[in-house]
Amino acid sequence: MKSNFKIDIEVLSLQNLNQLTELVLEFWNDCLFEEELESYKSIIDSEDEICYVVKHDEHYIAFVHLSTRNDYVEGAENLPVAYVEGIYVKPAYQKQGIAKELVKIAENWVKEKGFTQIASDTESGNLGSIDFHTKSGFTEVERIVCFIKNL
Repeated sequence: MKSNFKIDIEVLSLQNLNQLTELVLEFWNDCLFEEELESYKSIIDSEDEICYVVKHDEHYIAFVHLSTRNDYVEGAENLPVAYVEGIYVKPAYQKQGIAKELVKIAENWVKEKGFTQIASDTESGNLGSIDFHTKSGFTEVERIVCFIKNL
């Protein structure tokens, strides 16, 4: 389904940093505002990371955060590889093509960087995310189960 309303896509800046941080807290609700604000502030002039935020009217409704990974990435044929650290669309705006548009913008950034692959991950039980990734052209390369033992 395509969006029937106008959206603007902006690169992360000091002007939209607070709004991005609010979106990040909606997505990862166990995070703290000040920590995320400082973390994303450091991305603004980074060569290795970028965030795009989506604005509809005066409201910020979505984002994608991309990074460059130089270490092992499951399924990557070449390093460095671009990585989708997070992609989020507010529930009221989902299923309208916004995330798909963010993936296209992400792919353009990846190509500009000269990379040939983009990677991502999600939890094994997040069927909506798995479905989105598959429909966006990602191929599942591995599933893992993580363990920890307290001593």
